Amino acid sequence: MTQTNPKTKAKTPPPPPALGELFMPKLITVLREGYTLAHLRSDAIAGLTVAIVALPLSMAIAIAAGASPAQGIITAIIGGFFVSLLGGSRFQIGGPAGAFIVLMATTVQTYGMDGMILATMMAGAILMAIGFLKLGTYIKFIPYPVTVGFTAGIAVIIFASQIKELLGLDLAVHEPGPLLEKLPVLWNALPTTDPLTISVSAATVLVIIGVRHWRPHWPGMLIAVSLAAAATAAFTLPLETIGSRFGGIPSGLPWPSLPEISGARLLALLPSAIAFALLGSIESLLSAVVADGMTGRHHRSNSELVAQGVANIGAALFGGICVTGTIARTATNVRAGAHGPIAGIMHSGFLLLFILIAAPLASFIPLACLAGVLALVAWNMVEKHAFMILLRASRADALILLATFGLTIFRDLTEAIVVGFAIGSVVFIHRMSLTTAIESWTPFVDEDKPDRITAPADVKAGPTEQDSDILVYRISGAFFFGAAASIGSVLERIADTHRVLIIDFAAVPFVDSTAANMILGLAHQAQKRSLPVIISGASNVVQQRLIALEITTPLVSYEPTLAQAMTAARVWIDARDE
Repeated sequence: MTQTNPKTKAKTPPPPPALGELFMPKLITVLREGYTLAHLRSDAIAGLTVAIVALPLSMAIAIAAGASPAQGIITAIIGGFFVSLLGGSRFQIGGPAGAFIVLMATTVQTYGMDGMILATMMAGAILMAIGFLKLGTYIKFIPYPVTVGFTAGIAVIIFASQIKELLGLDLAVHEPGPLLEKLPVLWNALPTTDPLTISVSAATVLVIIGVRHWRPHWPGMLIAVSLAAAATAAFTLPLETIGSRFGGIPSGLPWPSLPEISGARLLALLPSAIAFALLGSIESLLSAVVADGMTGRHHRSNSELVAQGVANIGAALFGGICVTGTIARTATNVRAGAHGPIAGIMHSGFLLLFILIAAPLASFIPLACLAGVLALVAWNMVEKHAFMILLRASRADALILLATFGLTIFRDLTEAIVVGFAIGSVVFIHRMSLTTAIESWTPFVDEDKPDRITAPADVKAGPTEQDSDILVYRISGAFFFGAAASIGSVLERIADTHRVLIIDFAAVPFVDSTAANMILGLAHQAQKRSLPVIISGASNVVQQRLIALEITTPLVSYEPTLAQAMTAARVWIDARDE
């Protein structure tokens, strides 16, 4: 029997969170904290900045997916509004995303636009179910090489879909969707290349790159699109424009309506809806994690997925397309100084003002210009550095990466994710069979917490009572993609009094690239806080693995044992105090 010291009063654990707390929108949290005029000013500036970025992107993504530019803007307005109004992230910006282009285009070709809108509504319902069942946390089990592989594959397909518009080709037959069928058709049409179209698309790319280099805070995409539209209107250039193909953009929102619904139709569209929901959940939660890393805040994944579901249903009712959290626009929102979700709501309002006031001007935008925008989007989507690191990190990671990448390009995105995850699981099981079982001291996945509950101090974090300046965080057991999510909360447990972070790998027999990437992100965040990171006790195999993924000095230093790491930390602290 365990005896308790009568002088020590046991701490009462916080009550379990109520359902309403876990799904409370971050908007309410921000307003309860106190919202001032200065906050409104910051959100207004950020919202306008994001709207300027979102405008050309939304139109370009919609066109590439087989929809109209108006549908792209409507999606950004309606979807972005609900994502910010109901979401579990302070800074998430919702709208159409490049990652959906392939799936949406395939669905439109197979079932028509009405079918794609119905699949979007179904995906919204699935996302809401995933969120309410609290399954969003487990999206983090997707291995890192799978996300890098399918993102790169999608980028290749997006670029291939824009070759016709970039070169102004006149195809003799309808452009096929699959890449292997598309390339011969494009090759045969090369003699029809239009020099003027090439000049406009190339000029668009050069203007965006030039603005990004010389004036990085200026909206390069909007400047390029505006210049191209002005030149087309002023000189009556013989180019295909939004006006000539789509008849322009309506100066207002349509009335909400339901697509045709039947049991057979729902069953036929179910695979597409599941694919939309799966990709949307991955994309939105990755975007929320990026925002957390940039701000030090913490999102609630299940609440975020419920908001994404409502946003997809809402956008589809107005004739929009798939909605998800967008990494580029969310990062822009953070950099622009947003305080909370009102910035995202105002971004939707500014886009609505555009179609109410300036819709006729959009008719002059050349499609070659939007193709140039998408070509750069595709280039930026590819995590080139991470791709090359994973190729040389290990044969297993390279296999997962290349299998996902190849299947995304030549087969199907959903199949690529499933196969990549399956290979990752088999590789992990094989590696685990070579190690002895070790009890994990930390949970594999942190549950969502309401805002009133702060992350408690980790009683298993290490002997911090020996030195209040040093925090020791011990990882025990196999450190793989499932366990990596729990490390994301480490920085939340580091008080301002801690001056050195030690991560003890003495009980870690194996680490994979996803977990190592989490450590790399943690080291970068610590470096921003001028917090040295020391890795202690790592075996030769684990240390070589971390070094192979560029977890090296000056980001971290290595010590053979925890005691030596504590000594090195104290030496560093004493040197700084002198």
